[in-house]
Amino acid sequence: MKIIVTGAAGFIGFHTSKYLLKRDDEVVGIDNINDYYDPSLKHARLSKLKQHSNFRFHKLDIIDKESLFLVFEKELPDYVIHLAAQAGVRYSLENPYAYIDSNITGFMNILEACRHYPVNHLVFASSSSVYGANTQMPFSVNDNVDHPLSLYAASKKSNELMAHTYSHLYGIPASGLRFFTVYGPWGRPDMALFIFTRKILNGDTIEVFNNGKHKRDFTYVDDIAEGIVRVTDNIALPNKSWDSNHPDPATSKAPYRLYNIGNNSPVELMYFIELVEKNLGIKATKNYLPLQPGDVPETYADVNALIEDVDYSPSTTIESGIENFIKWYREYYKA
Repeated sequence: MKIIVTGAAGFIGFHTSKYLLKRDDEVVGIDNINDYYDPSLKHARLSKLKQHSNFRFHKLDIIDKESLFLVFEKELPDYVIHLAAQAGVRYSLENPYAYIDSNITGFMNILEACRHYPVNHLVFASSSSVYGANTQMPFSVNDNVDHPLSLYAASKKSNELMAHTYSHLYGIPASGLRFFTVYGPWGRPDMALFIFTRKILNGDTIEVFNNGKHKRDFTYVDDIAEGIVRVTDNIALPNKSWDSNHPDPATSKAPYRLYNIGNNSPVELMYFIELVEKNLGIKATKNYLPLQPGDVPETYADVNALIEDVDYSPSTTIESGIENFIKWYREYYKA
């Protein structure tokens, strides 16, 4: 299969591309290599992917509709895995327009490209952030999610609505994936595990938000990549029993699906930090702070739909995952 992966130089995009290449799919990577975090890490990921003869790369921004359409016209992909986005909850408070440009306008361009150059299946990244003010645990794709707490979350909810509209109007099979706190080797420097590791090794104080009372459904990146590929292979179909009087948000009369990909096992932040300390052999100096604007105190994924539809649920333990990350970090940064 020929698969376009947007955000291929990003954390999840890199691992997903690597998974596809290992099974001999043809991968066409797209990324703008922006400076939201250190571009050298993105180039290092790309250099790994370029070792495969069945990988091609186009440097472009999905906001650039003309360039994006030229790639679709040239490549005529069978599938699209759309992972390019402006990420980060806290950054959305500082630079909101970046989220409108990339996550709204950019996603619109992806939908239009899939409309004019039809694909078998569009799989796109959503986020657990869409659950916002919801407190019923675990978070279910069957729940209403109309109360986002950050512009990032609102942009991801918008992606789900936009994709459903195009699925309904143009018959584009589309599946949205709500990721839950992804971590692992080659991770993003703006995420907790990376920040904690760097600061502890440097002897700096780490900031512990919500006074350490956070719980997160940390999900290992290899589990995420496998889940993405399994969903991609399982082309979204209309739900023939969908009832407009009792609408299910996760399915539709259109070929449309939503899934959670989480570890289905929330971990307390303090235990998470303990594991980092244990693997580094260093005790952290901590500064306890209140809950930050846009953050939620707990995430917990109901992955039943993922198990039922693609016979898969994440399985990597937090202990193994953090150990793998620390090994990679020490090797990559010679720490």
